[in-house]
Amino acid sequence: MRVDLFDYDLPADRIAQAARPRGESRLLTLDRRTGAVAHRKFADFPDLLGPGDLLVRNDVRVRPARLYGRDAAGRLVEIFLVAPLAEDRRAWSALARPGRRARKGSRISLEGDEPLSAVVEEVAPDGRRKVRFGRALDDALLDRIGHVPLPPYIRRTPGAPDRPEDREAYQTVFARDPLAVAAPTAGLHFTPAILERIRRRGCEIADLTLAVGPGTFKPVTAEDTVGHALDAEDVILPGRTRALVEKAREAGGRVVAVGTTVTRSLEAAVRLPPAPSGDRRFSTDLFITPGFEFRAVDALLTNFHLPRSTLLMLVSAFAGRENVLAAYAEAVREGYLFYSYGDAMFIA
Repeated sequence: MRVDLFDYDLPADRIAQAARPRGESRLLTLDRRTGAVAHRKFADFPDLLGPGDLLVRNDVRVRPARLYGRDAAGRLVEIFLVAPLAEDRRAWSALARPGRRARKGSRISLEGDEPLSAVVEEVAPDGRRKVRFGRALDDALLDRIGHVPLPPYIRRTPGAPDRPEDREAYQTVFARDPLAVAAPTAGLHFTPAILERIRRRGCEIADLTLAVGPGTFKPVTAEDTVGHALDAEDVILPGRTRALVEKAREAGGRVVAVGTTVTRSLEAAVRLPPAPSGDRRFSTDLFITPGFEFRAVDALLTNFHLPRSTLLMLVSAFAGRENVLAAYAEAVREGYLFYSYGDAMFIA
């Protein structure tokens, strides 16, 4: 399918640059059968759920994956951690910017409260580096020296890639293991009180973990969707969640995905070979575009996504491209804010 079919115009001032208090965003609802749109507040979201429904969340935590240092000439280098390559957490897959300052063999002295250096051991054709650090980058150390890996469209002042408030705002209230380099942003809207209201309505809540990687920001440069491939991401689907999905299906309830990461995880899981009950661990590069047959997800809570992005393609596959682009145009007219810190959309 042509990528330009997923383009739309968005004024720059509609890209949210800071988080609002949780639960206070706006919520656009879209009926995917009729294309009908309504405008609500996110605080109304529990009213759209009921007994028999199952809300599935991505409970991954965002790692402070952006590090800064200096090369041998004293020039600034950014190292963006992707994933550890060994259990000792000294060797990491990483990206670097600018790449010419992080060639193979380069030594980088990292900024922080104690001396720490890194050596670029390998550079792959796709730009990823194997970087070895002078000591293990455990979670405590990363919390001290790392910065929140905000998306490129959230702009901060030079030399200040994040703000103290981003440490909390760019995490969901139910985040657990720090395995991701980007937030599952549909989950950012929830408060403990809103989640409790959902439970009181008889809707069950279950979790899975998809370790969101940097590929979520990778632009689609191909002219046709068949020319683009997603990076594989690791998924943990707990046995409890598997059982609750099956229970909801048997009872005729809806499986409500909180975000595109949950949608991809559940749709990938339902296509795996049968397996005994219990946790399932797998990787998925499932690329969902219009024409996809949804087998696991009945309703989708999501944010507003970038033009030509794989996330917009997934949402368009779920609700119909024409319906989604019309709803986006309505959201622009009505002053909604877009992207990670923006407003929400519920498709049912």
